[in-house]
Amino acid sequence: MVQTVISVAGASADCPEWVLIDLQGSLETRHPVPLSGRFVGDLHFTQKDVPILIIGHHILYGKTVHLEKPFAVLVKKERSADTSMETDQNVSGTSYHVKALIRRKLLFKTRPKPIISNVPKKL
Repeated sequence: MVQTVISVAGASADCPEWVLIDLQGSLETRHPVPLSGRFVGDLHFTQKDVPILIIGHHILYGKTVHLEKPFAVLVKKERSADTSMETDQNVSGTSYHVKALIRRKLLFKTRPKPIISNVPKKL
């Protein structure tokens, strides 16, 4: 039988909570470069907790949605039989560590609006 061990970071400590950002559509750049690890935009909240995402010269208004079933962010760890927590069975292989929980998502489903900073009155 295959056993998968999932441990929570610190037995008594709560896991940090992360938030998922859901964009309806795709992000396109002038140059086709991967966006992983790069700055995409600024995330702000209004006084009424409405999320606002500013990407370049565009602004997106969103809403906070509570997920029906939360997600767990897992980190895979390899372990050997001698470092097993259980002494009755010889458990080796893979274990998972819960790094964070995701219970909410920020949903941006409207089209981005352009930010216009200076409009001349008349020419």
